[in-house]
Amino acid sequence: MTKLARLPGFDRAPEADASAQRVPRLRTRYYAFLSYSHKDKELADWLHRELERFRVPGTLAGRLTANGVVPRRLTPVFRDEQDLSAGGDLAEEIKAALAASQFLIVLCSPTAAKSRWTNQEIESFKRTRPEGCVLAAVAAGEPFASDMAGRETEECFPPALRYKYDRRGHQTTKRAEPLAADFRLDGEGRRLAFLKLVAGMLGVGLDELVRREQTRRHRRMAWLAAASLGGMAVTSTLALTAFQARNEAREQRREAEGLVAFMLGDLKDKLEPIGRLDALDGVGSRVLAYYSKQDASQLTDAALSQRSKALSLMAQVAYSRGDLDVAERLYREALSGTAEAVRRKPADPQLIYDHAQNVFWVADIERGRGNVTAAEAGMREYKRLADQMVALGPDNMTWRMEQQNATANLGVLLSEQRRFPEATAQFAYAVQTMSALVTANPNNDEYQKSLTEAQSWLADAEKAEGKLNDAVALRERHVALLQKLLARTGDVEYRQKLVPAERYLAELYWFRGQVPLALQHYQAAIANSSALVALEPDNSRWKYFESRARLDWGRALLSAAKTNDAAAQVENACAVTGRLIAIDSNVQRWRANLRDCFHLRAQLALMKNDNDSAGRFSARAVEVGKTVTSPDPVEDRYAVGSSLRLLGDVRRRTGDLAGAKAAWQEGLSEFRSGVAEKPNELAIRAALFQRLGRASEAQQAIQKLSAIGYRNPELRSGI
Repeated sequence: MTKLARLPGFDRAPEADASAQRVPRLRTRYYAFLSYSHKDKELADWLHRELERFRVPGTLAGRLTANGVVPRRLTPVFRDEQDLSAGGDLAEEIKAALAASQFLIVLCSPTAAKSRWTNQEIESFKRTRPEGCVLAAVAAGEPFASDMAGRETEECFPPALRYKYDRRGHQTTKRAEPLAADFRLDGEGRRLAFLKLVAGMLGVGLDELVRREQTRRHRRMAWLAAASLGGMAVTSTLALTAFQARNEAREQRREAEGLVAFMLGDLKDKLEPIGRLDALDGVGSRVLAYYSKQDASQLTDAALSQRSKALSLMAQVAYSRGDLDVAERLYREALSGTAEAVRRKPADPQLIYDHAQNVFWVADIERGRGNVTAAEAGMREYKRLADQMVALGPDNMTWRMEQQNATANLGVLLSEQRRFPEATAQFAYAVQTMSALVTANPNNDEYQKSLTEAQSWLADAEKAEGKLNDAVALRERHVALLQKLLARTGDVEYRQKLVPAERYLAELYWFRGQVPLALQHYQAAIANSSALVALEPDNSRWKYFESRARLDWGRALLSAAKTNDAAAQVENACAVTGRLIAIDSNVQRWRANLRDCFHLRAQLALMKNDNDSAGRFSARAVEVGKTVTSPDPVEDRYAVGSSLRLLGDVRRRTGDLAGAKAAWQEGLSEFRSGVAEKPNELAIRAALFQRLGRASEAQQAIQKLSAIGYRNPELRSGI
């Protein structure tokens, strides 16, 4: 992090020569002008309020410094309460206020750095004031990040703040070093940063100002104590009554917070394995109802942590119901609370752990919406926090497990970037580490859950690399472990994990041409998902799991020529998908389901010689597919290519050979050279080569697939 400039007294401006621009000396009407982007309004509100109510210690007021006579108050402070007009220049009242202000305080953030109005305010001020009269309050981002390769977007200083101005008021190419105070969460702390700004404006040393303020506070406390003692002599009876009432209130509060701790601890832990969202929602609502009657700024560390846990619990419920907007809002509110707890106790690994959970879920929601950049930033922050936990408590197995989870999540991002070998290495390391933890403590359910997650990720990475046999062996062990854990605990989380585990194992068998085994495991996936949905019909994640399994089962049934059975599964899945899309059409995995619904309906219609419906459905599959933006854009493009292959097949069936060739050619253009392909994606490309008469290229792809054991029935039948 760039070291910020210290806050000494200001240098006097050199005397201007005769030709320099002369600015008429104005009577100072404002002590300071507060310049900020309106997206930083919260900090601006706080800073404005603190500046105007700050009283300069009496021992400093009236002293003559390099900045003039020290005032008793720092008032008035000007700030623009309204958004500036859309015009190309500053409003006249803003210019007048700048000209009549002794100091300019700039709230610096990446948003402010891009604000034309903030930059114009700095330019206007610096043309008529010495450089030292400008102070920077760093709210977010990084000073001078525009000079750091790869971090340009973090720049928080507007351009006019980064360069010096000459005596004529013209910007130079010389780098400025503005006086700055760090208001960031990981910076100096709000109060210390505030006192740095005040010291800079008064022209006194920071240490002196801090010492004087502490002395004033101690003196005030002494007077209050003396007054209290005098009052107690007169009101001893009332004091005794108040003391008893206070003790009773404290006892009631202890009992209430003890109940809250139970609700968020033992009770939640007993309800989660059952999977009832209404019960979990009730716990979170009651806890928040209790804290809504408390002053959030006065909450103890424990109460602040409990409030954040309640918010996280309600966010989890909203997430499970598919209401991602509400889930994100609640997680971000919880994130603010856990960030404040970490700020208060930065060396407490438990608080860091609680904060990391909210960081992860916000990133996961961004990932689900296809916001890959935001998701990666969140996952990297999650990994940083996990590493920090381990550094603080290297012998704590929970922190080490969290570190492995964070490592594996980064592996997921690498996999989605098609960096399969790197992802496989990450996942293999996670499986190795978690296996050792499980061996050391086989009854620890959290270790078991993390091991199953790591096994799942590793199996997917091996499948992507074309190691089908290794992937099948790992998936079989993975499914067997989940079945064992479910039988032992009855925890619905294991049943939830079994649904995709069975589905992915079925897909691997289908890739290898083992259709009966594939159908068997698809049925197992549906049986488990149906049991979950029956338990909690409002859980959108479980409904998605069931609909996805039915779509895949329908596809396998089609390849086995079981058309009627396939149609039943597809229609059931598509009905559920329609209801999910109605909840939130921006959830990308639901949109991918919708795309595949149209694709499979087109296949069914084509098998029934209903060419009109087949053409309509395949066109819709292409249309929807082009709007899907999952974390893996390459996979999205191959799915579009597959639907274009099907659209071309429909056109060929109707005699439109030119249209068919155009669709197949467009499908082939969706693919990018030099990108790592998964086996099923290579099969799609082989199919398009076949249809376009590029037999040699098709044969090369088929031979490559055969070498890794890919025996998919669709490939054998010409896809």
